[in-house]
Amino acid sequence: MSTTRFDLSIRQTLRSGSRSFELDISIRSHSQQLVVHGPSGAGKSMLLRAIAGLSRPDAGHIRLDGRSLFDSSNRIHLSPQQRQLGYLFQDYALFPHLTVRQNIGFGLQRGWFNPARRHRSAAVDYWLEAFGLNAQSDQLPATLSGGQRQRTALARALVAKPRALLLDEPFSALDPALRSQLRTELAELLQRLDIPMLLITHDAEDIRSFGQHTIYLQDGRMVSAPTRAQEPRA
Repeated sequence: MSTTRFDLSIRQTLRSGSRSFELDISIRSHSQQLVVHGPSGAGKSMLLRAIAGLSRPDAGHIRLDGRSLFDSSNRIHLSPQQRQLGYLFQDYALFPHLTVRQNIGFGLQRGWFNPARRHRSAAVDYWLEAFGLNAQSDQLPATLSGGQRQRTALARALVAKPRALLLDEPFSALDPALRSQLRTELAELLQRLDIPMLLITHDAEDIRSFGQHTIYLQDGRMVSAPTRAQEPRA
């Protein structure tokens, strides 16, 4: 019997003044690669933040590979650190005052202190080599290309050997040629690591490349994806 990689049942309401938004979804997936797509404001980032432990659902459960990260009925709510997930933010969220080496090494930190500039780590060295960043190891993020920033952020997410990888629009800031190259690199990496990945996106090519199981989200609910004829015209 195949393992249930993702078992999610989340109900969460966000309120701002008189306005409210409700996320209410249930997903069970045996696939290693789960892609959630849909229009802006559908609740995709809200879902990712709940899985990562950056927000707390009102009710439900979150299980990855059979491990409970959140369960309202059993009062389980692991901290982001306890969940051991790699999270790649849409804007990469690199620390501008830290070098590439320090940014990657921050993924190994257990406190709030930055890694020393000259500190060496075998794990950091491995990912610098794996992503071809040795020559940029002492550079600051402002001096990097878009692809180098993305590789640095991905290396930081992977250096601590996460149990799963969460990706928020990981290719949206890149030009089309670089997107294609980095999709190929990520696909090869996922095959080698064999860890679950949840990716949220607007991009149809991301869905084609990684969508072993795809979910369409609209207004906080799972619905059938529109056909091309149903999609709104620009």
